[in-house]
Amino acid sequence: MGSLSEMIEDLKTMSKSQVFELFSLRKKGLEILRQRLGDKAIDYQENGSHELINEEEMGLLDQMDDLNKMLEPATGFDVFSMAGKKNIERWGFSKTWFKEALSVRGEGQLNTGKMIRALVDLCITENIEIRTGANVKSIHENEKEATVVVEDHFRNADWHLKGSQVFVCTNAFTTQFLKDENVKPGRGQIIITQRINNLPIRGIYHFDRGYYYFREIDERVLFGGGRLLDIDGETTTEIELQTQIVDDLEEKLRTLILPNRDFKIESRWSGIMAFGDQKFPIIKTVSPHVHAAFRLGGMGVAMGSAVAKDLVSKVEQ
Repeated sequence: MGSLSEMIEDLKTMSKSQVFELFSLRKKGLEILRQRLGDKAIDYQENGSHELINEEEMGLLDQMDDLNKMLEPATGFDVFSMAGKKNIERWGFSKTWFKEALSVRGEGQLNTGKMIRALVDLCITENIEIRTGANVKSIHENEKEATVVVEDHFRNADWHLKGSQVFVCTNAFTTQFLKDENVKPGRGQIIITQRINNLPIRGIYHFDRGYYYFREIDERVLFGGGRLLDIDGETTTEIELQTQIVDDLEEKLRTLILPNRDFKIESRWSGIMAFGDQKFPIIKTVSPHVHAAFRLGGMGVAMGSAVAKDLVSKVEQ
């Protein structure tokens, strides 16, 4: 739901009430998701998270109490607390680079593959059909309905799917249909190791204002981020690996996170997020039969369910 350094960075361009509202939206979305699918189905584990602080960021700790007071109405407890330097050594991280560790209470982790599977199963029980791999060419509208034109790869024709309401929920790809919206794509690079015996880390870890994050999953380390090394280059919808950033991730994994461990990278991939001038998602009625929700700022898993509920309420009103 956010790290200390990320929130302090947000406060440079957002008010305290806006940062609080964004935190609350993430918290609410996660609660809806868990209630809808159940913790077991999505392999939800509330192991908390930690932020790793370097020498240059030590001054940020002076603002921790103020951030806790700001967030307390949403949680009922202090979100941030000192985890201690001893944990950095216990986890096996670089003591030269990381000087302090914070605990972030209330955060959890889930298996996104299992989450998607559970959502598909829920749709099936509700008689909702899912069609993937469909390239939508355009959306048209008349007084009665909207039409989604889908490319047919096997026949020299298009499908015309009609509905009284159409929802555009394509996040970073939204401008293909809504040209003038304030949203930009942001590609993220990710790597994952092969299994590592006796891995001492559990939960989620962040550093450098949330631009880097890693977690343990099935005795492996999943590590992603580094977009700040080439913001302009990563403002793209091309799902490709960016060598500079992937090399940086592997170097940081080798020197900062697993400095005394032998490991091998099993897989590398990228995904596309959506950002804009503000961190808040856009939820709107575009026209009488077309509605949209997008620009989730890399926090779609946390806030997506709350955003969807808000979107549907616009039609129900």
